[in-house]
Amino acid sequence: MRALVVVGLLAVLALVFVVVAIVRDSQGSAGTAKDCPKGWPLADVALHEPKDVKINVLNATDEVGRAGSVADDFRNRKFQVKKVANAAKGVDRVAVLRYGPKGVGSAHLLRAYFLNNADTQFDINRKDDTVDVVLGNAFQQLATTTEVNQSLGDLGSPEAPPGTCPAPAGK
Repeated sequence: MRALVVVGLLAVLALVFVVVAIVRDSQGSAGTAKDCPKGWPLADVALHEPKDVKINVLNATDEVGRAGSVADDFRNRKFQVKKVANAAKGVDRVAVLRYGPKGVGSAHLLRAYFLNNADTQFDINRKDDTVDVVLGNAFQQLATTTEVNQSLGDLGSPEAPPGTCPAPAGK
């Protein structure tokens, strides 16, 4: 009988502890714009599907027509290609992704298509949600679907860049 009383008392204490922990949880609004300093832009950190991602494909290599063929590759993967053009030469990396606060989640997805070998250039003053994909001399090909999924797993979730706050879901 005494053992049942002790077990019952421990169960009640555990329940009280759990309720107090849930009520006092200070992380409930973590990662939202609720505590954002005034004037900081909201970063769209949602991981979008390719059909919702707008890109400009720019060729910074000496290979003529590279941007066009890569743009076709992106179109076949359901991305919205807005512009295909040449860029200033001299990008020795695989690619450079240029984006603003509204393109954070899109750029995160695109990083996976380059197996996280693309440099990122965040511009806090950029107002659109388009990501510029600047192809460099080290570019070979876009990743396969399996490689993209593995790369996304390695990258984790998109995070708001310094000086921005994560936008609430659905904004």
